Amino acid sequence: MDLDVPTGTPAAVPTPQPGDPRLARLSLNQKTVNRLGVAEATDLCVRHGFGAIGLWREPVAEIGTARAARLVRDAGLRVSSLCRGGFLTAADEAGRTAALDDNRRAIDEAAALGTDTLVLVVGGLPAGSRDLAGARQRVADALAVLVPVAADAGVRLALEPMHPMFCADRGVLSTMEQSLAVAAPYPASQVGVVVDTYHVWWDPAAYQQIARAAGRIASFQVCDWVVPLPADTLLGRGMMGDGTIDFRSFRRAVDAAGYDGDIEVEIFNADVWAADPDAVAATVARRYVTEVLD
Repeated sequence: MDLDVPTGTPAAVPTPQPGDPRLARLSLNQKTVNRLGVAEATDLCVRHGFGAIGLWREPVAEIGTARAARLVRDAGLRVSSLCRGGFLTAADEAGRTAALDDNRRAIDEAAALGTDTLVLVVGGLPAGSRDLAGARQRVADALAVLVPVAADAGVRLALEPMHPMFCADRGVLSTMEQSLAVAAPYPASQVGVVVDTYHVWWDPAAYQQIARAAGRIASFQVCDWVVPLPADTLLGRGMMGDGTIDFRSFRRAVDAAGYDGDIEVEIFNADVWAADPDAVAATVARRYVTEVLD
């Protein structure tokens, strides 16, 4: 009997097999199987019939961008996104320069990997600062520099609003509305937004803002909100169906807004990371079918 990860409960449905058309849009974000390198994660996606993989810069750097691109391409997978750029809120000139340089490298890496989506986690408050408005302005200022670079490379910068509990240290953009306001000066083909259910599910304006985002949705990510939160709140993401989020409503909303790209499962969870990766991938496929699709 198949058991779901990380609960250990019996699977509610059979595991979809490779070639199942329901898996065509399913992407496994590399963080969901955090201890696997690019080659191992790519093989895992192929074994389980996923259509795409979401890559992270650090494991890509371990083997080199060219090799990572070749591995994914030869496996017949798409790179749904590259994570992450951003961290654009430094208050000092040296910090701002370093951040811009790093994001230029990230843009080049995304282009080399064959993805048009670079996810931006925009950054929190600099150490000792309480100037939230200033930090948000520095994000906007940095975009003005980076957008032409990304456009020339054929890469769209995808702003990811983050749950307010991460505002201080990771993301000063907390809502879809804020992210859309920062993106508004630029064509939708150049600056988009990420709809991550974990970060926006609580927002009473989320569905209205998703509708407003028609044409700007660059990535749709799913994972659940489980309680109680762990001491390290960053690792509080759950497997779909283990928490409180209505995934079908969000998927229908992004579909209605015209998004037809990959649906990426991104889970930061110590118990999921410790589990057998094949069991994780099988659970992801089952829960994707039962919780996200109609």
